[in-house]
Amino acid sequence: MSPEDRARQFAEIQQGTLPGDLGLVWEAVERGRVEGSLAVERRHMAPNGFLHAAAVIALVDTACGYGCVASLPEGASGFTTVELKSNFLASAQPGDLVGCEARLVHGGRQTQVWDAECVNRTRGKTMALFRCTQMVLYPR
Repeated sequence: MSPEDRARQFAEIQQGTLPGDLGLVWEAVERGRVEGSLAVERRHMAPNGFLHAAAVIALVDTACGYGCVASLPEGASGFTTVELKSNFLASAQPGDLVGCEARLVHGGRQTQVWDAECVNRTRGKTMALFRCTQMVLYPR
């Protein structure tokens, strides 16, 4: 399956869940790499006028999660996030397009570590750097 076809598959299954409700869009989902974006709207903003940190986390964490699913080792049934960290460097405004690229840094049998960079594509600024660790799950 092509990265674009897999992205369409994830876009379909996220409908009716938080990623779908936030309007997250996937451009490519493949083993070890995911690209996606968020068109910033007022609903993504915090009351203080800045893009809500949770909207950024939803984008990058979902990218890493979809990448984890696409990169599971043989016999694994799923994953769960055990740690995440983000450094916020800039914000975005309604009308801006925010993109992310997630990359697999470590793909072990028990854990995966993912890095993601969130960029305001409209303004050309890096907005956030993100890292998470996923525990790989197996059927019992």
